[in-house]
Amino acid sequence: MTRSDSPVDAARRALLLGAAAALALPAGAAPRELLVVGAHFARVYERANGEFSGMAVEIIRAIGGELGQPVYFELYPWARAQSMVAQGQADILVGPYKSPERLELFTFSERPFYQDQMVFFSRSSAPFAWDGTFSSLRGKRIVIINGWAYGDEFNAGIKDLAVSVTNSVESALTMLAHGRVDLFASNVRNTEPVIPLLALEGKVVPVGRTISLQRGFFAFPKRPEYDVMRSRFDRAFNAYVDSGELRKLGKRLNVQVP
Repeated sequence: MTRSDSPVDAARRALLLGAAAALALPAGAAPRELLVVGAHFARVYERANGEFSGMAVEIIRAIGGELGQPVYFELYPWARAQSMVAQGQADILVGPYKSPERLELFTFSERPFYQDQMVFFSRSSAPFAWDGTFSSLRGKRIVIINGWAYGDEFNAGIKDLAVSVTNSVESALTMLAHGRVDLFASNVRNTEPVIPLLALEGKVVPVGRTISLQRGFFAFPKRPEYDVMRSRFDRAFNAYVDSGELRKLGKRLNVQVP
């Protein structure tokens, strides 16, 4: 405190300095590890034998030098991963689709890095030719995945339908195969690899019409102290996309890119 400072002025100055330091830290003034979190997304974010792989992992590693901070990866249930980033307990969330609810919780990357076709799966023994209208689903039992975003039109269309919620693709496919539901709403990328693991080849099939096309982004805590880091991320990722590397990566990993 200087001689001209009153105790109140000194307290205010200390608060301002503390706030400035807190805002600067995530921007790299004192580099720390950035925690990247997500759930298992086939070919996008996976861990096997302790090693992480997938499109998101390769992108973040490729642009990691531009972030100016080391990164490490962790895998969590989807609802927990989202909560950690929303609360600032983790720095980057892998792969969320945009929704009005998520826009209140996160700031998204400028550009998406993959896209998914959302479809219904049915039993091949009980085929269903969906005409694209939600009124035609009346009387059908539908299962969806907890925490997934299916699009505003889907959310509005299923309000008066028989819908149950489960926590994994595996459990939803099991419910479908055993006749506990008639339709499973999911994306093709996450579902196709699980079907052979459950020995359901030829027993469950997509109905053939797309519910929606959803794009997956990186997301960050919606807090001002992340603005600088997020801007650096966007610059590096945009350059990566514009160079053609994202398209090459999508082709190699068999993931659709926007």
